[in-house]
Formats: sequence, C-alpha cells, structure tokens
Amino acid sequence: MAAASRWTPVAGVLLLLLLLLSLAANPSRAATPARSSIAVFQLQGDVYPTGHYYVTMNIGNPAKPYFLDVDTGSDLTWLQCDAPCRSCNKVPHPLYRPTANSLVPCANALCTALHSGQGSNNKCPSPKQCDYQIKYTDSASSQGVLINDNFSLPMRSSNIRPGLTFGCGYDQQVGKNGAVQAATDGMLGLGRGSVSLVSQLKQQGITKNVLGHCLSTNGGGFLFFGDDIVPTSRVTWVPMANTSGNYYSPGSGTLYFDRRSLGVKPMEVVFDSGSTYTYFTAQPYQAVVSALKGGLSKSLKQVSDPSLPLCWKGQKAFKSVFDVKKEFKSLFLSFASAKNAVMEIPPENYLIVTKNGNVCLGILDGAAAKLSFNVIGDITMQDQMVIYDNEKSQLGWARGACTRSAKSILSSFP
Repeated sequence: MAAASRWTPVAGVLLLLLLLLSLAANPSRAATPARSSIAVFQLQGDVYPTGHYYVTMNIGNPAKPYFLDVDTGSDLTWLQCDAPCRSCNKVPHPLYRPTANSLVPCANALCTALHSGQGSNNKCPSPKQCDYQIKYTDSASSQGVLINDNFSLPMRSSNIRPGLTFGCGYDQQVGKNGAVQAATDGMLGLGRGSVSLVSQLKQQGITKNVLGHCLSTNGGGFLFFGDDIVPTSRVTWVPMANTSGNYYSPGSGTLYFDRRSLGVKPMEVVFDSGSTYTYFTAQPYQAVVSALKGGLSKSLKQVSDPSLPLCWKGQKAFKSVFDVKKEFKSLFLSFASAKNAVMEIPPENYLIVTKNGNVCLGILDGAAAKLSFNVIGDITMQDQMVIYDNEKSQLGWARGACTRSAKSILSSFP
C-alpha cells in the first residue's frame, strides 16, 4: 500500500460450486480484445508464519524469475536493482540489472502520474530519467528510477512479453535495518493508479482492468488479470468508494459480532493484500476484543506469545484454528452501499495458531499502527475470491477453496 503496505511481517472451507466454471456456459464474457484476455499466476506464501503471499514474475530478456509481494494497496511495481545498489536487502534472487536504454524519461506520462500521486512537484534531477521514492507506513521504503522491460505473462493460449514500466529500486529499507533478509525481490503494485501493472495491461489492450486473488488458508492460491474467470453468480458486489488515498474500498460497513451489533459507528474499510493482518481503528478494535473475551470459556487462558499481541492457550496445544473454532463467533461487515452486501468473517479469517500452539487474534489495533482507517488484510480474505473490477468500479467476493492450480484454471476455458 502506497501509504500502508505490509504491516507486521509475521502470518470449514466451503466448496465454491462452479466458481471458476461459470464462464463455460457464458463464453461471451471474454475481454476485448479476445486474443489474450486472461493471465493466471500461482501464488506462494501464507499468513503465518510466512507473513505474505507472493508471485513469481519472469522479467527481462532473457527472462529471469523474481518473487514479488502482491500488493493491491500500492500502485508501483518495483524490484531491488543493481543500478548500482546503494542499500539493498538480501533477496532470494540475484539483483535485477537494468540497461541504459531501459530508462523511462521524466516526460513520460507514467512518470508524471506517479509524481502526481505522490504529491510531488514533478521535478526530476535529469530529464533522461524518472526518479521515485515510496514510503510505507511500516517504515519500509524504496527509492530508485523507473525503467521499462519485458514481463512474461502466462496467457490462456500462449505467453506474451509486453514491455511494462516499473521501479528499479537501488535504495531499500525494511523496518530500521536495510540489511535484513527479505523474503521477496520486490513489490507487485496492483492499485488503482495508471502506473499499476494491471492499468498498464489495460492501456496496451492486453487485458481488462480487472484483477482478483484467491488466498488459501493452507498456503498458496492464485492471482489473475482480466475478467474471464470472474463468476457470473454467487458474488457479493459493492460499488467502489472514492477514498483520499485512492485505495480499493467498499465504503463504510457496520460491524456485527455473532449477528449482534457492536454499537460502533459505520467504519470505512480498505481491501489491501499487502497487509498480512486486518486492522481496526480504536473503537471497533476495542469492541471486538471485549466481545471476544466475553464469549470465551474458562478453558482458554490469555498468554503472551511473540507472534501477536493478544493470544490464548488451551488445556493442550492447538494444531489448527479448527481445534478452537467453536470457542469463537463470526464477525460480519454489512455495507449500506449495496443491498444485502455482507462479508462474514468466521474465526478462521481472524485467528491464527502459532508454532507454540496458542491461538492469536489476527485483528490488530490500527491506532497503534497510526492508521486512520480500517484495513481488511490477507487473513480475512483467505479462502474467497476477491475481485477488484476497475472497469465497473466495483469490488466483489465469493467464498470458496483457493487450492486450484493456475494450469487447471486456464484449461477450464476454451
């Protein structure tokens, strides 16, 4: 997220009947142009203990693999880059090396849009290049220059290699120590801005400006660009609200616990795959904690665990959330902007079980993170397809398992 990427880097299922097969009966939904309208990627990672979901992107000529953190809360995609590197973290792959002719000039429209989105005065030290600097609310940052190179995209019938603009980051900081080991090589920015990768694909006529992800509780899942596998039914759709940070937001929702109102005023929420956990501002966070504690049996004792702030232990160590699910109730967010638009948040979408066998609350205090809004993070988006439809300016979600392979998804469509 350009102002809020990944926060704390620590970490039932209903079968979604025909979720990804609905298009078979309705092939007319293919994007225009139809020559290559959908790209599907396998995801890796999990909420706990990895702390994020990431995709392998093949970039350059010849193409080389890089792990990118999937972030719908920020626009710019960037790689740690040997340009040369001033301050880089240890990453899984050799640093990306740009060529001189790959530099994006300052006059480029995407450079102007990026600077405008950052509140910059759009002045570049050199007209031959576009400098950028992004700071995230977890104290991470990236500084570098924009470049353009080929991305290998797995389309339905073949691979294509469009030239896309992204950041070559030569000065990165993670937390307070830029020398720490990083689990990914950079960030995949999928926000609403024109520099976002999915916006660029739309501009080039490759896919529609629609993306979605399905994050599995068991780890992994899939990410897609385009609208060919968006279900035609069983999706809860909500109009996309306009926010100050231009984030993906379904607007204000009323919070319920076990179908009872928690008595807090409607809360604006943002969907952010760049956040491992869900964050509520002070009033709803305290209301949720009080409601949860009030419903727990005496068999659960509050305990300190390094993974998260609020944890409990049982009479014996828990192996999964499903061992303790009966002790907790579902939360619900009801959105007034659409009829019957309710997101259920069952216990498995707000709890983790740590390596110590304790169960911990994966909804964190946004006030402590200095947030002024509420964030729906990876933990709450698990095992449902979440769809960001920029064409129709709407957000959607549908409950279902997220364990299908990218190959099997693509082979489902003619």
